[in-house]
Amino acid sequence: IGFAIKVPMFPFHTWLPDAHVEAPTGGSVILAAVLLKMGTYGFLRFSLTLLPKASMDQKIVQILAILSIIGIIYGALVSLMQADWKKLIAYSSVSHLGFCTLGIFSMNPNGIAGSVLQQVNHGISTGMLFLVIGIIYERRHTREIKEYGGLAHVMPKFAIIFAIAMLSSAGLPLLNGFVGEFTIMQGAFEANPIWAAFAVTGVILGAAYLLWLYQRTMLGQVTNGKNLTIPDMTAREVALFVPLIAWSIWIGVYPKQHFDILRQPVAEIVERVRPGYFGGAVQNAGIPLPYGRGSDRSPERQRAGSPVASQRSNAGGGQ
Repeated sequence: IGFAIKVPMFPFHTWLPDAHVEAPTGGSVILAAVLLKMGTYGFLRFSLTLLPKASMDQKIVQILAILSIIGIIYGALVSLMQADWKKLIAYSSVSHLGFCTLGIFSMNPNGIAGSVLQQVNHGISTGMLFLVIGIIYERRHTREIKEYGGLAHVMPKFAIIFAIAMLSSAGLPLLNGFVGEFTIMQGAFEANPIWAAFAVTGVILGAAYLLWLYQRTMLGQVTNGKNLTIPDMTAREVALFVPLIAWSIWIGVYPKQHFDILRQPVAEIVERVRPGYFGGAVQNAGIPLPYGRGSDRSPERQRAGSPVASQRSNAGGGQ
């Protein structure tokens, strides 16, 4: 329950929107990009690996997967109804982190690897979105969506960067969000096709509330005279987004390097919670099994390769 509150999972999510709205821009960025991931890290590092028997209980797994799916859909639907930029993105975090927990409780390599990568993706895309909101709030001191409209005419650089951040969060192909969500969907479909069928509605709703937000704030004619004199982003502000955009494109175009880093630790987690899952496939791929049969780190292999075992073998041969 502690980790579920920290993620936050439905129905323990109610603290997050208020925390984001009341926090300054820097606080919201740190909360979204780093602190929320302590909950998912706790599930991976402690709940699954220290309590593998509970992790193998199908009733527990199904309950957690269903709560994740409810969080995905509920967070997206509530985001559609928000009139505040920041609260909309805050509820979108509930939806996106529902994908992360669904991947974890799929209990297979695609699900867990996709979940870890999506946690990185969420930090990039949602961090950019909170920075975007912070920039416009400094200039207008309001987050009400109805106060804006047609900002692309006044702030073209701002509109371009906001579009990239928004599409990254929505899961546009060739950007980071697509890779993470697609891999999680593969893992969820392998675990239970019904989970994937319900979860995919979150992708559709996610595109809906983000594109609608962009349309209401950036497109059309300037509907409020106060917005005509807003200065565009400075070079310093643009430079702040350049590494995040580059990282987003890197993951979207060539995610292999990130998956290579994840392959071994994910294999160890899956083998611990689902012994025998891999069989000979992992060894054929050159990945040693963690403390299992055939593992290079298994007690049998370690004893066989120890100096004591070698001395005994040589003594036996001499006799």
